[in-house]
Amino acid sequence: MQPAARTNLADTAIDNIRAEITGNRWPVGDRIPNEAALADMLGVSRGTVREAVRVLVAQGFLETKQGSGTYVRSIINPDESLLRIRRTGLRDQVEARCALEVEAARLAALRHTPEVVADLRQLLADRGEYDTARHDHYVQHDLAFHKAVVAASNNLALIEVYEFFSVSTQEVIRATVTGELPEPDMAAHAAIIDAIETGDPDKAASTARAFMAPLLIELDRLLAS
Repeated sequence: MQPAARTNLADTAIDNIRAEITGNRWPVGDRIPNEAALADMLGVSRGTVREAVRVLVAQGFLETKQGSGTYVRSIINPDESLLRIRRTGLRDQVEARCALEVEAARLAALRHTPEVVADLRQLLADRGEYDTARHDHYVQHDLAFHKAVVAASNNLALIEVYEFFSVSTQEVIRATVTGELPEPDMAAHAAIIDAIETGDPDKAASTARAFMAPLLIELDRLLAS
């Protein structure tokens, strides 16, 4: 590491620590040097190190464990990754959402409980039909429904990926309710729940895929025109 030389020592410390992480010199899961050692390596005060670590924890690179130390959580900046996702085309975003929701529905069919099915039906009822007067309510509750379908998969990695992708998913939902893309109706949403309840993973996956198909078809039409 090079000693911090810029005016804003905290920013320099952040950059240097992040470079160690992204350069995989501290692998994911490793505990990083303690505050005193980092201060010595960076040539800054322990207070500056504390501030830099706090920022990197907020960015998702590090995590602190009480009484144990600070550990590398990720070598990828989630904010930058999300920005790259948001720069992709809407077609790519819908395809990615389709892949996630189809697999989630498949797993949910295998792992659901009666309580999960009841919760999904209640979430759909809370969402209701679209009404321009309650636009934000609808978008939020529609996203909550789809997140619950993914949560029913009981696959923590899938849930985390979908949560990470939820900003993009919300933008797709907004595009459908504003008329830019076809919005699946209440029956199409209910069909996903019904398919999950059957316990048939193939049926659940095909139902989720059919749910997304009109969006993809319309996007292809728009891109070809």
